[in-house]
Amino acid sequence: MSTFTDFADGTSNILGPRSMTAEELGDSLAQLVWESFSDFISDGDAAELVTELGSPDPDDLPGDRIAEEMLIFLMWAHTRGVQLAFVGSENQDLVRLALDSMHRAVFEDMVDNGTPRAQIPIFEQRVSARYTDYSAAAQVSDTEVGARAFENVTGESPWSEERIRTCAERAIHVASPLRDFLSDVSLEA
Repeated sequence: MSTFTDFADGTSNILGPRSMTAEELGDSLAQLVWESFSDFISDGDAAELVTELGSPDPDDLPGDRIAEEMLIFLMWAHTRGVQLAFVGSENQDLVRLALDSMHRAVFEDMVDNGTPRAQIPIFEQRVSARYTDYSAAAQVSDTEVGARAFENVTGESPWSEERIRTCAERAIHVASPLRDFLSDVSLEA
């Protein structure tokens, strides 16, 4: 099993472009974040998780706070995947530009879908705090990342080791394919 700190070797049948600009990578990442969010919400395990977290119907989108915390967690998982894919790369400035582009695109999508623009700076502050929390947890273990995610989503300490593992594994599942995809990609200005 791969982790946030040590991806397992694997192969990918996805053939991506050989080079991308930081902006193109950021736009692609934003799309992946939203697809992962949709998949997470509609996935059977996630639907069960959403029900346990208080949503009366797993087919309904969870409450705003829960949805936002899940979105932040998945954004972090994508960010972490990119960071790990380019660890040691001399393109760190371009990696930062790509991640900034991803975040701008996600925030703009939120505004386009009804989030008042005035709330984005507050959301960005929460994103920053969660990223710090998840990055510190990733230095400890994947289980710690899952536990922190549950604390942030529910506002309570984790109650189930199985749910903690499910959450951590989901983020690993999201982040891991980025390594294979990005291993052959050259970032351009």
